[in-house]
Amino acid sequence: MDTPTDTGTAAPAPPRAGRREWLGVIVLALPTLLVSVDLSVLFLALPRLSADLEPSATEQLWILDVYGLMLASFLIPMGTLGDRIGRRGLLFAGAAVFGAASVWAAWAGGPGSLIAARTVMGVAAATLAPSSLALINSMFADPKQRSAAVAVWMSCFMGGSIVGPIVGGTMLAAFWWGSVFLLAVPVIGLLLVTGPLLLPESRGTAGGRLDPASVALAPAALLPIMYAITEGARGGWSPGPVFAGLTGLALGAVFWRRQSRSSHPVLDPALFRNRTYRPALVLSMSGGAVQGGALLMANLYLQSVAGLSPLSAGLWMIPATLAMVVGIMAGAGAGRVLRPAHVTAAGLLLSAIGYLMVTGVGTGTGVPALLVAGFAVAMAGIGPGIGLGYDMMLGSVPPEKAGAGSATVEAGGQFGVATGIAVLGSVGASVYRDHLRVPAGTPVMAADAARDGVTGAVAVTRHSTAGWADELSDSAQHAFTAGLHSVVAVGAVLFLVLAGFVLVALRHVPPVGSAGPEGGTADDRNDHDRKERHAHGDVQGRHGDRLRPAR
Repeated sequence: MDTPTDTGTAAPAPPRAGRREWLGVIVLALPTLLVSVDLSVLFLALPRLSADLEPSATEQLWILDVYGLMLASFLIPMGTLGDRIGRRGLLFAGAAVFGAASVWAAWAGGPGSLIAARTVMGVAAATLAPSSLALINSMFADPKQRSAAVAVWMSCFMGGSIVGPIVGGTMLAAFWWGSVFLLAVPVIGLLLVTGPLLLPESRGTAGGRLDPASVALAPAALLPIMYAITEGARGGWSPGPVFAGLTGLALGAVFWRRQSRSSHPVLDPALFRNRTYRPALVLSMSGGAVQGGALLMANLYLQSVAGLSPLSAGLWMIPATLAMVVGIMAGAGAGRVLRPAHVTAAGLLLSAIGYLMVTGVGTGTGVPALLVAGFAVAMAGIGPGIGLGYDMMLGSVPPEKAGAGSATVEAGGQFGVATGIAVLGSVGASVYRDHLRVPAGTPVMAADAARDGVTGAVAVTRHSTAGWADELSDSAQHAFTAGLHSVVAVGAVLFLVLAGFVLVALRHVPPVGSAGPEGGTADDRNDHDRKERHAHGDVQGRHGDRLRPAR
């Protein structure tokens, strides 16, 4: 029989982590760094890769997209698998497969072989992030230490977008295109050698039989949805992407129905009834959507309007990434003194200001300082919400569901980025078409290329000396800049709305580590008492939220 909780007696302080655990965080950050690097580094290698392997246009798209599609689609089943069989073991297995697939990709002999290697890499990468985040949850019982560890982990994850262009560009200058994939080999080797010495095994205590049908249904539903969003954003909503999206939604409904009835679900529906976890998931998805759409427009602007090379454009976005890392670390410290809702909302207001700064960007060649500065301010503002959001998620789910919980937030972030690219990219494209003016005398093929997008306009006017070329180029640049202004303005409004949502939805969460005897506020404890009177077996998270076990 459970002993009633004495809310008037302070609970014993949780054990504090030592040097071994902090070294373990560094080891766990390495594979997540790889995941982030591999999402971006291939853009630099694509021209030389295409010259060597001669892939078709469709094969090029699959080479670029299949890694991210498989990563997002397999996050949830891999997170649950780690909860069942052990997160450290799954991490090591996934890392070994990722390393082997990276070597395969480096020496792929044709487009099909490279696509297959990237597919395996995506599935293996889906084991890395949720396993490492769940291990951090088990290694750090003290909430303040856990918050700092999550901030370090997230900073390294975001740092991959810095390392990718720099290291990738350097290796491409000296070696063949496949060398960018070999970045994984020494990192994976270090993880496999030091991990067994520093990382404890961790698994959920719930156990239960793993449902193979549910494991298969999760990626079967997410993969066509992600494909539909990606293709719809790139080529328009033709019958193919629409059919794929509808198929994914139908399979998703079957998956959800099966989880609701399962005694051991792959994705527990109770997660979405948790009043801290649910807003953290919304924050992850919404923040990812705004970032994805706006950063797409920023990179296109730097290359197509400012005239920078892809490598230069990537390097000039490094200040924004560094600012986000600073924001993550600063947010972790502020969250120990102030309520996470207040810190996160203040950051989102700062992000809105940064995006409004970008509305003042004009056209012209060279590096637009206002765009670089505006995105740095915006990313610094979103940083606290990312770090604290992940920490709140970890603190609000039972330890036995840490893998599935972190995987769902990861998948939500990936889904948000893809959705943001589709939706905000469509907004930018619509404004571009409305503002584009095709001068008289422009050949039909050139006019059609310009209407398709600013990259088409640049391609048909770059080397032309005809009278219409300069006028069409200027019109396309001004039209795209108007589209950029519209996207960041929409992003600023969404950040303001998200700030209000966070203030309301997460107002009950106390500063990190300052919770009362039950890990939550008085309202949380009263809510717990009410639930105890109506249902036994509710599991309480560290922020005072409960998750009812599946029946």
